Amino acid sequence: MSFHGKDIKIFAASASRRTAEQIAQCLDLPMGKSEVGTFSDGEISVSLLDSVRGSDCFIVQSTCAPVNNNLMELLIMMDAMKRASAARITAVMPYFGYARQDRKAKAHDPITAKLVADLLTTAGANRILTMDLHASQIQGFFNIPVDHLLGVPLLASHIKERISGHTDEYVVVSPDLGSVTRARNFAERIGCPLAIVDKRRKKANVCEVMNIIGRVKGKKVLLVDDVVDTAGTLCNAAAALMENGASQVNACATHAVLSGPAISRIKDSPIKELVLLDTIPIPQEKLLPNMTVLSVAPLFAEAIERIYEDKPVSPLFR
Repeated sequence: MSFHGKDIKIFAASASRRTAEQIAQCLDLPMGKSEVGTFSDGEISVSLLDSVRGSDCFIVQSTCAPVNNNLMELLIMMDAMKRASAARITAVMPYFGYARQDRKAKAHDPITAKLVADLLTTAGANRILTMDLHASQIQGFFNIPVDHLLGVPLLASHIKERISGHTDEYVVVSPDLGSVTRARNFAERIGCPLAIVDKRRKKANVCEVMNIIGRVKGKKVLLVDDVVDTAGTLCNAAAALMENGASQVNACATHAVLSGPAISRIKDSPIKELVLLDTIPIPQEKLLPNMTVLSVAPLFAEAIERIYEDKPVSPLFR
């Protein structure tokens, strides 16, 4: 068996400390020791308190809000490890920020997802481990390996257990055309038919539902998406589905960004239950009674173990 480092070391950056601790617990490993602070002018300071020489290092950090601080902290921590002679550095990013800026939508637009990919590589990343990129082709922006985990198996497993024996009462719905592949995968896993919400987006974070493709009348609906940001897409889709005769609307999503009016929109929506993954830590004040949060730590722990032991990560997709 070929190893890339003498041992595994799991380090937590500020945004994902709880997830990193859970991953280390799953692997029965101590947490790597480090300190993150700021200088008086706001510059980020990182100190490694453990030797990483010759080690296979995994830094767990979602680049969620505050996005720029969390991204910079990750870059600085990787630079510190590279200069301390780590054998290999893997950036474990349950949520990859700036992923929605993945192409030129209009003239003079930046492609920020590519810029972030270049920054991560330059800072010292030898590998990226992430989940549900907004666009899977972002993997091609990197010149290093990217292991792209999927949230659907976790969400589908939870839902399948809940609706066991009653799948004929449910239909899986994609809230927009961009999420059809994800929703189809989800529907196949739980054995339910698929429907699609056709929407038109006027500008960023503002969308208008047009019509429903598929049969939802009298059905319990399972909306499946990757990101809940301002929750406009999800809540508009839920309202349209109820207007089209759905008996109940539940929703699942991987990344709980929950920015702006998201919480008030979800409160006022007909969504009975919203199942989320903890790729982004959800503050206590944003947790609603109808939210269920599932841990991604066991899946990331198994992926880390497979990467370290040079085993394929692809079985985790099944």
